[in-house]
Amino acid sequence: MSKAERLIEMMITINAKKDFTVGELAHEFSVSKRTILRDLQELEQAGFPLYSEVGAAGGYHILKERILPPIAFSENEAKAIFFACQALQFYRDLPFEQETLSVLKKFLNCLPLDIQTSITQIQNKVVFWIPDRHCDSPLLKSMFLIVMNRHAATIRYSGAHSESTRTIIPVGLYAMNGLWYCPAYCTAANQIRVFRVDRIKEILAENPYPKGKYPIPGSIQEYLEKTEEKKDCHIKINLTDIGVKRCESEPLLAGGLKIFPTGGGIIDMEINLAALEWIADYLLTFGNNATVLEPAELIGLIQQKIYELHQHYCISK
Repeated sequence: MSKAERLIEMMITINAKKDFTVGELAHEFSVSKRTILRDLQELEQAGFPLYSEVGAAGGYHILKERILPPIAFSENEAKAIFFACQALQFYRDLPFEQETLSVLKKFLNCLPLDIQTSITQIQNKVVFWIPDRHCDSPLLKSMFLIVMNRHAATIRYSGAHSESTRTIIPVGLYAMNGLWYCPAYCTAANQIRVFRVDRIKEILAENPYPKGKYPIPGSIQEYLEKTEEKKDCHIKINLTDIGVKRCESEPLLAGGLKIFPTGGGIIDMEINLAALEWIADYLLTFGNNATVLEPAELIGLIQQKIYELHQHYCISK
């Protein structure tokens, strides 16, 4: 085994062990303790996070922020990594925002000049555009750690109508249209609710997973799949050409959109009943480019909102 190969193997071994002695490594790699000491010194100089303790119970330990061993990427694999990162660049908040910038800078600087130029062209020509919501989520990383530690949290939450204190058991986190969401079992409501992370104003306490059985999915993927399957309301909406174009860009409604060859179209689909309020608000801006045929509840919601707007703008005070 060459020295370079031994150093790479040693990095992999150290990452797995976290705690070790020089004698253990010398025995494992069939070299002298002096050789291991020189290798460890080179790893430390390269930035590998090691520290040592003297004494009978001493040895080497790896710090929490471990450095991973080198990984070989093909040219297309390197481009794929940067292409994937393009999808994140317009999110205002990320759990590891600074680390993302750092790793991309390190990675780019290690690539040959021609591949750097090719990646720059990708960055200049292709983007995954996400609307700027102007909503900061300063507690995103804290919520990420709570989710990963499988803890419960008591939060101060600013809802649509009031502020409240909730104790929640998070299912996970997901991002959609520039916003972060945390589905969680709310102990006050005795059911799973979806909390927008930017509306979490303070984490008052973090506690281990509470005792007892709670109807919480095992993963965020399982939760989202069940949400997709739970369709308990049928909607049917006629659209003009302008209405069709607007609905094509809205993921929730585009899935049930049918476009007529003669012009216009119709939305005919099953949705979650909880989405009716949002759909009413969305369609309110369509004017006569959308006509709701069913359900009656959606028609009633739009009529109520029109009445409230009329009262707000047209009735003199």
